[in-house]
Amino acid sequence: MDDWRWMTATALGQGIADGSIDPVALTEVFLTAIDAHEHRDRIYARVTADRARAESLAASHRAKAGLRRGPLDGVPVSWKDLFDTAGVATEAGTRLMAGRIPDTDAEVLRNATAAGLVCLGKTHLSEIAFSGLGLNPMTATSPNVNDPDVVPGGSSSGAAASVAFGLAAAGIGSDTGGSVRIPSAWNDITGFKTTHGRLSLAGSVPLCGTFDTVGPLCRSVGDAALLTAAMAGTKAPDLRGTDGPLRLAILHTITMDDVREQPLAGFTDAANRLRDAGAEVTHIALPDLAQAFAASAALYTADSWAWWRDRIEANPTAMFPQIYARISAGRDIGAADYIAAWSMLRDLRKAYAAATASFDAVIMPTAAIMPPNVDRLLTDDDYYKSENLLALRNTRVANLMDLPAVSLPTGTPSCGIMLCGHTGQDDRLLRVAAQAEAALQR
Repeated sequence: MDDWRWMTATALGQGIADGSIDPVALTEVFLTAIDAHEHRDRIYARVTADRARAESLAASHRAKAGLRRGPLDGVPVSWKDLFDTAGVATEAGTRLMAGRIPDTDAEVLRNATAAGLVCLGKTHLSEIAFSGLGLNPMTATSPNVNDPDVVPGGSSSGAAASVAFGLAAAGIGSDTGGSVRIPSAWNDITGFKTTHGRLSLAGSVPLCGTFDTVGPLCRSVGDAALLTAAMAGTKAPDLRGTDGPLRLAILHTITMDDVREQPLAGFTDAANRLRDAGAEVTHIALPDLAQAFAASAALYTADSWAWWRDRIEANPTAMFPQIYARISAGRDIGAADYIAAWSMLRDLRKAYAAATASFDAVIMPTAAIMPPNVDRLLTDDDYYKSENLLALRNTRVANLMDLPAVSLPTGTPSCGIMLCGHTGQDDRLLRVAAQAEAALQR
């Protein structure tokens, strides 16, 4: 039964449907593995064993009665510790929220529970979700599956680790600037960033409400589709092929600058395999995109500071200094500058949509760098700042342009290829990504 830990959520759901897997036994396999794992407390902030057992027992009864609620009914998953869980602490990776216990579940968790998913527990993250590295000396830094000396990527660090180490069938995370896709790439799994507003943020601790999104970290595009549908309370899309060969564009503006050797090699090899499978690959430049990047610091920090200000000012020394320095920059952003930046960004989004309309997806390396060394990040402030910005650079394209995006493993460890779709066309991107996934796995 230990092989269940490495199966896709989709395959586990199919096993429950055909009677070869019992949800109770499946949940016990994961709970046993979690408790025995050397990195348990670096991956899970809290394990909700009682809830998981009760939910798996109910799922088992439904399966035997032929009353399953959906294709993932009985499948155990983890939740990033910024999604509210009724009666269980939700602390968003920060001492500022120590002991915070919500009364109700987040809406996406309620929907997922209604679809039969089993909640294994809450996973660690970058403090208040404000870093792409996954380093959190204030609570815990989750491990990277490929190298014990480097960070796992963030901010959904524990979510990625829970999947990569076989301690959950999938992890649910959030993505504001790359927080689903970076840890997915650095731990060789699949991550899906939804269009802003596709999934409810109600009951999730915000970082930046105008950019926050919810998304799954999992083992396949099929998993991503089913998990997203479960959280939305909708039916999953049919992922069978698109019409004709994929039309892909490699974006060269900013995203290909200073990409380091291994990520570049992994991306180039993956792009060539997509081309060999019949994809039409074009190179494009969008110079105006640089304006969005120039405005992004003001947009992110002002929005984040507005929500976190009172909590931070009441206890600023409780924060990791790097996170405090980054978010406190928001106090200096004036209203006129913030409004002007948003006005410009809306115009840039329209221009981007027009320039990329003829492509199925725009592709790029998920991250320009490999996961940095933990010890150096803790002792070298300049290194932390430069690596964090580079880690988030490529993924921020999708957040700034409000696009759905999927990161797929390339076969080169800790290197992903990202496909960015069109605003609001999440299901279409999942179909494209499924076709790309099939090509990359040949």
